[in-house]
Amino acid sequence: MNLASLALRNLSRDRVRSALTLLGVATSIGTFLLLRTVMWAWETGTEFAVRDRVVTRHRVTFSFMLPKRYVDEVRTVPHVRAATWATWAGGRDPRHPREFFATFAVDPESYFNIYSEVIVPPEQLAAWKRDRGGAIVGDVLARRLGWKVGDTLTLESTLYRGTWPLTIDGLYTTPTRSVDHSALVFHWSYFNDQQPAAQRDGVGVVVSRVDDPARSAEVALAIDQRFEDRDTPTRSQDERGFNASFLALFSGILGVTDVVSVAILVIMALILGNTIAMGVRARTNEYGVLRAIGFRPVHVVLWIVGEGVALGAAGGALGAALTVPFINLVVRRFVEDNLGTFFRDFRVVPANVVLGLVLAATLGGIAALLPAWRAARLEVVDAIRRVA
Repeated sequence: MNLASLALRNLSRDRVRSALTLLGVATSIGTFLLLRTVMWAWETGTEFAVRDRVVTRHRVTFSFMLPKRYVDEVRTVPHVRAATWATWAGGRDPRHPREFFATFAVDPESYFNIYSEVIVPPEQLAAWKRDRGGAIVGDVLARRLGWKVGDTLTLESTLYRGTWPLTIDGLYTTPTRSVDHSALVFHWSYFNDQQPAAQRDGVGVVVSRVDDPARSAEVALAIDQRFEDRDTPTRSQDERGFNASFLALFSGILGVTDVVSVAILVIMALILGNTIAMGVRARTNEYGVLRAIGFRPVHVVLWIVGEGVALGAAGGALGAALTVPFINLVVRRFVEDNLGTFFRDFRVVPANVVLGLVLAATLGGIAALLPAWRAARLEVVDAIRRVA
């Protein structure tokens, strides 16, 4: 028998209280892991970017358009192998008004050459190129909305004028996570013809491939210098930098998530502290007996702090054991199928599990410090006489 075993045995003396505390800690750690997974999945979205792809947009904001003639000029920049363009159309299917998916108006002749990791069956791609009112959709989006090749839909835009009746000519797949699996692309010329005269012939981004990934920054700089003195200056970045700048628009959400995760940990520490304080109060006379037979105040402190660490660690382990399979097997598929534009890879990583367990055990020990300090300061005679 030692102080560690005594601390563990004390947890079973009031099983109801210990069980409720374990559930409280497990719930807190589970919620913490979920929030950390959201943040990890959001921040690591940039890691799936292709290194030899450069994206050029308006220098001021994503929502301003570039003249389409810029595409031909970008193609003449040294080390640019090919270039295409795309415009975020902000489309939705009125039959599924609550379903969000990315919609891009693109150049059918060059788009899939730049995004070579996207796979479309050759016969479907050829049919789409011939069909001005055709669309190519991701396999995940098609599965989610029950679409198949040959189906028709009417695309409405929340940003631009016009509606576009479309026929689904093909479905794309991709073995990588550098491209959203839930997007829809259709002909830019079909989109452009319905815009007011003052807004025609504009593109959202110009995307180019370079001959050497190590030259991406050099090419981006050369593109921007070419348009430096124009009425519409540009900002060019490799795809990773572009994705990071896009995600930075939502930095406020990440800040709120951080605050909420800290608040959850504080609540967990309060739960642990309350439970330990109640246990210490109930066993004050026992601590007096231990002091009377030779134990020192430091032993009492270690005993109580050890109990807090054990309780926190056990609750954290329970929370991780319940949360990890739930997120990885259930939540992951739902998020990737429905929010794949923002979360390409949604899963609990081992680093976050370890962080959760360490924090649970550490906060358990910290929560026990005040009750332990108070117990250690009691005089032996007063402690023996005290009745909970």
